[in-house]
Amino acid sequence: MAHENHARSHEPKGHDRAFAVGIALNLGFVAIESVYGVLSHSMALLADAGHNLSDVLALALAWGASVLGRREPSQRFTYGLGSSSILAALVNAMLLMLVVGGIAVEAVQRMMHPVPVATMTVIWVALCGIVVNTATALFFLRGREHDLNLKGAFLHMAADAAVSLGVVLAGVGMLYTGWTWLDPAMSLAIAAVIVGSTWGLLRDSLNLSLHAVPPRIDTELIRGYLRALDGVDEIHDLHIWGMSTTETALTVHLVMPDGHAGDRFIAEVANGLRRHFGVGHATIQVETGDELHPCPLAPDHVV
Repeated sequence: MAHENHARSHEPKGHDRAFAVGIALNLGFVAIESVYGVLSHSMALLADAGHNLSDVLALALAWGASVLGRREPSQRFTYGLGSSSILAALVNAMLLMLVVGGIAVEAVQRMMHPVPVATMTVIWVALCGIVVNTATALFFLRGREHDLNLKGAFLHMAADAAVSLGVVLAGVGMLYTGWTWLDPAMSLAIAAVIVGSTWGLLRDSLNLSLHAVPPRIDTELIRGYLRALDGVDEIHDLHIWGMSTTETALTVHLVMPDGHAGDRFIAEVANGLRRHFGVGHATIQVETGDELHPCPLAPDHVV
């Protein structure tokens, strides 16, 4: 059996500053928005404040996961703690869904029992929210396509910017029409937007937590690549899973009747997997296909 491990590609430490600034900005804005939400009797502002508070917790969770992911493997955690980024993405998605439920319930109650809203206060505070949330989202723009943890942070902040925009639109609408029901109605619309943007994150993080093949990986292409290798008659026990939100691992048995082709062959296969498919952690076992000593893991249905 041979093993090839690509150097761990941890999330850049530069994101630590983005997390710190994002958390500080949003904590300050939560305090301002909560105060003015109460003073203006705006459900939309209070809903946005609650969502922003959940984002502070989400950013802290994602930051903690990124720090843990850079720790070296230990005797107890032989893969390191990179998988904590998967848990952070999953918890972030679940937290967003929970917040959405609370917003929806309160909004329905407000639609049944509307109250006067200080529209100009709502508009100005929400405009500040657009600036704060957009600026924070931009910190995580780079890298979100390749890291589910960063994607979770980006979606939280982008959703908040959309929420704040919705609050501004509701405020303008109330200012010119006097329709107070626009405030809770916009809260419901905001909740729907958040659910739509979060569903993919929830699905992908849940799948990764169950050791599913990462979405960017094509199993059949990898299977074809391995079968086409010189000297390989058959492959089995192929498993692919995410070690973290950025790292992919693979194990496979190669049946080579002429015997092991040497370390150079293994290195070339591992480099090909990394270069063409983004698999950085490959463990490859070579067998000769001896019928007297068959591999007990040969059938595809055996795990």
